[in-house]
Amino acid sequence: MKRIKFIAGNWKLWGTLSQAKDLAKALAPALSKAPYRYLVAPPYTALAAVKEVLQGTKVLLGAQDCSALESGARTGEVSVLMLKELGVDAIILGHSERRQFHGETDQLVNEKIKLALKHGFEVIYCNGETLAEREAGQAAAVVVRQTKEALKDISEADLSKVTIAYEPVWAIGTGKTATPRDANEIHAVIRKTIADIYSKQAADAMIIQYGGSVKPDNVRELMAMPDIDGALVGGASLKSETFLPICLFDQ
Repeated sequence: MKRIKFIAGNWKLWGTLSQAKDLAKALAPALSKAPYRYLVAPPYTALAAVKEVLQGTKVLLGAQDCSALESGARTGEVSVLMLKELGVDAIILGHSERRQFHGETDQLVNEKIKLALKHGFEVIYCNGETLAEREAGQAAAVVVRQTKEALKDISEADLSKVTIAYEPVWAIGTGKTATPRDANEIHAVIRKTIADIYSKQAADAMIIQYGGSVKPDNVRELMAMPDIDGALVGGASLKSETFLPICLFDQ
């Protein structure tokens, strides 16, 4: 099955309103005729402004997280209803920084995924092992467990709205990158897990991105791997001169 590459930029805790708009303005026209799917996920404060810039383009708008509740007593959180009103297309969930710094569990991530899907969002679901887990030979077991827990009680029909992003924690923001072969090996494990839970058809259709210090000088080799279907890019997505070469890696 031919899978279309999906490249997303996670801007994390970066950018004033004007910086976010300027970056979006630099990206949108350059990607207007590009062959793949693209997304940017600015901070909450810039979502509305970036949506305005992206209006009428093929670049999707992503949010970096959402609350597990539609509304309620959760000071500082943002609900799916608020994101829907802003025109957000997809939500990144389960990112390792949410797990590490905010104590998010696989069970909580599962609740968020189900809520996002209920409201019609696409989801980019993140998983990946720590350095200690990899050195202990547990990388495959970790992503299998995380994937099964995150997708619990999610139907195969809804799975079509889910992208999985494999992000080894030790490679995020460190400059270290899994070798293309190592990354592809874990992608293949994830794909087999999807086949085990759902079907071979679902596994063949699943878009699995790689994330973790993706740069213009390593993206082509990563994208050449048979089970790597795109990238979730952090630091290199903050400047058009580094993100565009990643998005247009084979142009």
